[in-house]
Amino acid sequence: MEEKFQKIKETVERELNLEKDSAHDIDHVMRVYNLALSISKSEGNVDLDVLCAATLLHDIGGAKEANDSSGKTDHAVVGAEMSRSILGRLGFTFDKIKHIQDCILSHRYRTDYKPETIEAKILFDADKLDAIGAIGAARVFSWIGKHNAKIYKKVNVDEYIKENQGGKIDGRIKDKSKHSAQINYEVKEKFLLDKLYTETAKKIGQERLAYYKNFLDRLEKEVNGEL
Repeated sequence: MEEKFQKIKETVERELNLEKDSAHDIDHVMRVYNLALSISKSEGNVDLDVLCAATLLHDIGGAKEANDSSGKTDHAVVGAEMSRSILGRLGFTFDKIKHIQDCILSHRYRTDYKPETIEAKILFDADKLDAIGAIGAARVFSWIGKHNAKIYKKVNVDEYIKENQGGKIDGRIKDKSKHSAQINYEVKEKFLLDKLYTETAKKIGQERLAYYKNFLDRLEKEVNGEL
């Protein structure tokens, strides 16, 4: 890793350590970073300076969002703003900083910002792939423990969306303790393949999503005493 990216990583790690969230820690960032680099090899002309910096910085605003009890803070918006001074000190040009900020703004699932450049699309895809597969299962249960949510809970999804997500399937969760892995699958993960941009990510995603769904099916049978 180049020195400038190592410095970004260290800055991000210090910021993420303020929240103590193992589902969104520096390990998550590095998984996304490595997967993004892997995807980029199949995507032609990619600006690796932009991709690497954006991937490392994409969740830097996470602690500020988590610590805002009003629920109004968007870590992508905050992270894009925080990245400006960090990148400026490291000598990134104005155009590259703007490009990196655009990637950060458009990386999250629940947002009106959509990725437009190949670098933004790769970041989006790599981040979403970390939500499914074996690592996705590990992360969702880490999140559930943090927010005192349910290991297993099935609900009427339409009613849940109306009551706890502002009536939008991709709306922000109001009361996290009412959430569960099963609900998260119904409102998010089952739709991820249709959201991905790159062919490489779609191929990886098919296998990961099948594994994740099989895991949830197995969990349901164990909960119900069928296995």
